[in-house]
Amino acid sequence: MDTGNYKEKNGTTRVGDALRWLVKQGKNISPEILTLAGDLTGVEALSKLGNAIKGDKSISQVDKDLLLAELNRDVQLEQEITKRWVADANSDNYLSKNIRPLTLAFLLVCMFTFIMLDSSLEGFKMASEWIGLLKGLLMTAVGGYFVIRGAEKITNVIKK
Repeated sequence: MDTGNYKEKNGTTRVGDALRWLVKQGKNISPEILTLAGDLTGVEALSKLGNAIKGDKSISQVDKDLLLAELNRDVQLEQEITKRWVADANSDNYLSKNIRPLTLAFLLVCMFTFIMLDSSLEGFKMASEWIGLLKGLLMTAVGGYFVIRGAEKITNVIKK
């Protein structure tokens, strides 16, 4: 299966794109399915969405087959990502185990350096571009890192 960089290029799931396409074609999709599709996070949510699609009476069988095929591709993609993370965590290589915290630290140091250089040239006046960029960086990198790290720890506790 070609997992490629679908999410990086499109920012969505395949099943989400298929649902949007069906709506644009004038197809009737239940609000429950659209809500579930909007809250996709992980394989469990994809499974709930799949069950909702299978049980929906308003979607034709052809459209159901299309949506379920795209959903299966999304599930496979999520499973492949999880396998890579597990392989990284089980590796004896320092870099593969610590790439996320090292990337986070590097981004924060670079951002701080750029802001300080920019600010020191004309007194302490930070350009609005830096503020927006810093917000996005911090929300994504720091928030994502700690959410993912917290989820990993909770999963380990549940497994034990």
